[in-house]
Amino acid sequence: MKIIAFAGSNHKASINKQLVEYAADLLNKADVEVLDLNDYELPLYSQDKEEEIGHPRLAKDFLAKIGESDGIIISFAEHNGSYSVAYKNIFDWCSRIEPKVFQKKPMVLLSTSPGSMGGATVLAAAVNSAPYFDGVVKASLSIPSFYDNFDSDKQLLKHPELNEQLKDAVSHLNHLK
Repeated sequence: MKIIAFAGSNHKASINKQLVEYAADLLNKADVEVLDLNDYELPLYSQDKEEEIGHPRLAKDFLAKIGESDGIIISFAEHNGSYSVAYKNIFDWCSRIEPKVFQKKPMVLLSTSPGSMGGATVLAAAVNSAPYFDGVVKASLSIPSFYDNFDSDKQLLKHPELNEQLKDAVSHLNHLK
C-alpha cells in the first residue's frame, strides 16, 4: 500500500508538516512518501500564464504522485481562514490538468495551528470541497494549540485523547489494498 502525505504549507518549519509526518508514522503497513510543497514551486497560476507556458512538469509530477498512491494524508495550514498560497497554487495547476485532482483516493484530512481552533476553518473547507475533486474523505481532525499538544523534540502528540483520535483517523487508511 502506497500513501502520499504532505502539509498544505511551504514553511520550512511547518507545524502541519510535523503533524502529517507524525500521522504517517502511525500507519502500520504502508509505504509512505512525505512530499514537500517546496519541491513543487510553480509560477502563480493564471490563465495567461497557462497559455504562455502550458502545464508545468512539476504539476504533472505532483498529480502523478496522487495517481500512483492508494491514499492521501494532508495537513492544511490556515492562512487568514483559508488555504495557504503554496497549496492553492499547486492545486490550481493540477486541476487544470485533471479536474478530478484526487482521483477517487481515500483521504485523511488534518489541520493544526498555534491557536485554539487548530485550523478548523480551512479543514472544513477542505472536507467540503474534496468530493468535488474526487477525494474520498475517510476522516478529518483538527489539532488545536499545536505547541501545547505536540512535543516537537520527540515528534509526538502528547495529548492522549487527541493522539487516540489521530490514530483512529489514520487507521482508515490501514485497510486499503
